[in-house]
Amino acid sequence: MNPSATTDTKRVLLAAPRGYCAGVDRAVIAVEKALDHYGAPVYVRKEIVHNKYVVETLSDRGAIFVEETDEVPEGARVVFSAHGVSPAVHASAAARSLQTIDATCPLVTKVHKEAVRFASDDYDILLIGHDGHEEVEGTAGEAPEHVQVVNSPDEVGKVTVRDPDKVVWLSQTTLSVDETMETVRRLRERFPSLQDPPSDDICYATQNRQVAVKKLAPDCDLVIVVGSANSSNSVRLVEVALNAGARTSYRIDRAAEIDPAWFEGVSTVGVTSGASVPEILVRDVLDDLAARGYGTVEEVRTATEDLMFSLPRELRADLKAAGQAPPRPTRGGRRSLSVEPV
Repeated sequence: MNPSATTDTKRVLLAAPRGYCAGVDRAVIAVEKALDHYGAPVYVRKEIVHNKYVVETLSDRGAIFVEETDEVPEGARVVFSAHGVSPAVHASAAARSLQTIDATCPLVTKVHKEAVRFASDDYDILLIGHDGHEEVEGTAGEAPEHVQVVNSPDEVGKVTVRDPDKVVWLSQTTLSVDETMETVRRLRERFPSLQDPPSDDICYATQNRQVAVKKLAPDCDLVIVVGSANSSNSVRLVEVALNAGARTSYRIDRAAEIDPAWFEGVSTVGVTSGASVPEILVRDVLDDLAARGYGTVEEVRTATEDLMFSLPRELRADLKAAGQAPPRPTRGGRRSLSVEPV
């Protein structure tokens, strides 16, 4: 069936891929396994991933979320979030003799290593991202004297560099692909020798979710994005849906936030979720929509994801020493619903 086909039936176009990515799977399972193995409390610096439901669920199990390492008792165990931390945070944890579990997404770690490499070669690094986001703070902290953050295409005119022939751009992993490329285009107009990162910095999951939304959005009167307000990739999905042709689009944390006023004249609803959203929240939204008469669910798939990451090495080592086979993250959080593909 073609998703662009007209129908009088109220329906849902369900994006695939959506929800948990490999880095989120790994980080959430790391906290769960740490609680199982070491017992509560386990401290976590910042939100392990940007999702209220996940944080609340882990808090109920005994995780204690803090803003900085100086809030963690000396010698205690702390997990670093999927967004990564700067060398200064590692040093602060070491100074307090904290037992650390680094749950940084390996794709974020890749960007950190790129920043270190280009800084060692004395490049000016233009980091496309959002000031204040944990990931940007961590990456910039690898080489603060070399990094400038560029928040949007409109900021390109403010950028200054020491040598226009030694400039490279890197990016936060969760940005809008289109907006990032527009920023790069404008930067290259100013700095023709601008060097690209060795490989894509925007992660596969962010790109895949945006592509899926682009495919279904033109056929939707309304696109609902499940994800928290501080989830950069979730917020971007709303923008992508609107730019791709959806009449309206809203972000919600959970089904209870759905507004009945959104459905006036709506026959087709698109549904997706950010990369830190567990599938249970999507199921709740689909149940809510079914109760409103949108019972036909058609999956719009643009890619299949099977990437998985091993647990953080510190946790793997302790599990192995205890005679427990370190489990690999499962794909359960990203498993498709039982619906007919479009």
